[in-house]
Amino acid sequence: MKKTAILFPGQGSQFIGMGQQFVEHDQEAAAMMELAERISGIPLRKLCFEGPLEDLTRVLYLQPALTVINLICWHQLRKLIPNLTPAFFAGHSLGEYSALYGAGVLSLEDTLALVTRRGELMEREGSANPGGMRAIVGLDVAEVELLLAGYGGAGVAVIANHNTASQIVLSGDEAGLNGLSDLCAAKGAKVIPLKVSVANHSPLVAGAVNDFAAFIEDIPFHAPTVPVLFNVTGAREQEPEAIKGIMARQIASRVCWLPIIEQMVAEGVEVFVELGPKNVLTGMMRKIIPKGTAISYVQADNPDGLAKVVEVVGAE
Repeated sequence: MKKTAILFPGQGSQFIGMGQQFVEHDQEAAAMMELAERISGIPLRKLCFEGPLEDLTRVLYLQPALTVINLICWHQLRKLIPNLTPAFFAGHSLGEYSALYGAGVLSLEDTLALVTRRGELMEREGSANPGGMRAIVGLDVAEVELLLAGYGGAGVAVIANHNTASQIVLSGDEAGLNGLSDLCAAKGAKVIPLKVSVANHSPLVAGAVNDFAAFIEDIPFHAPTVPVLFNVTGAREQEPEAIKGIMARQIASRVCWLPIIEQMVAEGVEVFVELGPKNVLTGMMRKIIPKGTAISYVQADNPDGLAKVVEVVGAE
């Protein structure tokens, strides 16, 4: 079996109908959806399968909705490849909670409770401090940081995600995003608004950090059974209390995604598997993985996709 990393997507990957094939045809998937509905108090099944997309995109609803679909996909893969032990787990932003579950840091119930509370707090901060996010394509992180350092205009804008060498995501309020977007566009970058309702990973949501840290304090965390590379640091962490601190800070901190993938490549990962809605992370891999290598990447959010994963990973 090939050396495999399991990746989970975050906000922005949602679509109407996500997870439907699993939930409607598999008892375990249906039970996980029912558990997520009980813990969150949200009609997640209806939201995921019927929408409307505007509601599904609200951070309050999206966080438990996307997480339960990620976890359903992981459980379905485990049924197909029971002896699969990944070399790494990682998740992009919200997806990091799915990674913590996969690595044995959190129970299923606590994972769902954490993302529900995280969504509530971030919705609160988003209402108090409206903002959004925009992808900047065509500039590297140093170029964007230079533009930020020289920006003297109105508003708030920061680098939220370091996704690839040439895709940086800005987060902030409208004035700040407009000002920075204009500077980036003037340098030749393409600017793409993202389908999120809150300025994630920015000072505009920092008010959620202490309240979330207080909530997380009572949740049991365990040392990972499989290495997790964390968004905030781009590195491993084994100590449960340190992981709690990292996950609280993650709300308002930069997502160091490119360094995470580069580290996995350096440590010999042969297959990257994205489990969850859409293929946003797989699309990034095309920009990250050096050309000419034998590294594979594959995504699954339905039974056909999982069959492809089994084929690529090489179940024994």
